[in-house]
Amino acid sequence: RMPNWGGGKKCGVCQKAVYFAEEVQCEGNSFHKSCFLCMVCKKNLDSTTVAVHGEEIYCKSCYGKKYGPKGYGYGQGAGTLSTDKGESLGIKYEEGQPHRLPNPNAARMAQKVGGADGCPRCGQAVYAAEKVIGAGKSWHKSCFRCAKCGKSLESTTLADKDGEIYCKGCYAKNFGPKGFGFGQGAGALIHSQ
Repeated sequence: RMPNWGGGKKCGVCQKAVYFAEEVQCEGNSFHKSCFLCMVCKKNLDSTTVAVHGEEIYCKSCYGKKYGPKGYGYGQGAGTLSTDKGESLGIKYEEGQPHRLPNPNAARMAQKVGGADGCPRCGQAVYAAEKVIGAGKSWHKSCFRCAKCGKSLESTTLADKDGEIYCKGCYAKNFGPKGFGFGQGAGALIHSQ
């Protein structure tokens, strides 16, 4: 180990002295600009892209994959699609079960519960603070999800069938017109030559 002449700060990565001209500070630690890199992908970091976990520094994408919610679509950043679920980080990923309703008979059991409407998804009372109205019924905000994929819905983005609610994509795939070119996504047009 090199002696720390002059009592300067030590880099949080390489532990060597950091001088003012090459210093980056983050959460009370000092780093060389050249050491201020994501621990996983080695991208250069700055104050807008760094995510700190204890003494470790990451880019927000790698941090999200390693420590964020587990599941498809988390930690990739807006507008990107990735199938890397973090295996490269040593993260074990268990494939989840397909979205299941907590109580498959709840839709048939929806009723008034103590003066409040019963949620069609879980059958429990829905009070004003947690109520979302869709398909003519009152739902808990947390139950207001697509019956197929579990995606959160809004009253403007749902389609309903037989008392159940779906996102427009799942509705089109499962109940839309059958045949060539349907269910391909918004605006898709397929020409056969």
